[in-house]
Amino acid sequence: REFPINGPLVGRLLYVLAKFGNAKRILELGSGYGYSAYWFAKAIGKDGKVVCTDGSEENHMRAMEFFKRGKIAEHIEFHVGDALKIIDGLDGEFDIIFNDIDKTQYPKAIRKVLPKLRKGGLFITDNVLWSGKILDKKPDAATAGIITFNRMVYSSKDLFSSIVPLRDGLAVCVKK
Repeated sequence: REFPINGPLVGRLLYVLAKFGNAKRILELGSGYGYSAYWFAKAIGKDGKVVCTDGSEENHMRAMEFFKRGKIAEHIEFHVGDALKIIDGLDGEFDIIFNDIDKTQYPKAIRKVLPKLRKGGLFITDNVLWSGKILDKKPDAATAGIITFNRMVYSSKDLFSSIVPLRDGLAVCVKK
């Protein structure tokens, strides 16, 4: 079964951003098998923590196997369920929040993320170019969610945003 991951080019960029920003606390909304969490965990050092969320227990179990093999399991905290509900129960601020949930939920993610992201922190979102479907005249629900999201981050008074056209597009937003 094919499972989408953001790939090594994006993974390396995530590592660089986390390392450069000296990130110690990272939240992932939609972790899947933990591919991006792996790159983040390698960048944050022994004092860091990556909090993962995913709606699938199967993905959680698979991710934990990868984390153990990669010798990073002690830096991971994994929650199974709806990421936009889980975030409400998490204390403190995060240095980076990575968003890769269901695309129809992207606009809701902005409102949930802003209070949990430290000033100067990064809000990074995958798939913002969506294989070019964001240019469709009649977008489906997922595409419409991404289009709305892109407009929201670019017009937000709380974020300074850019889209990196790497792989399927990565929005990198700094909280002002």
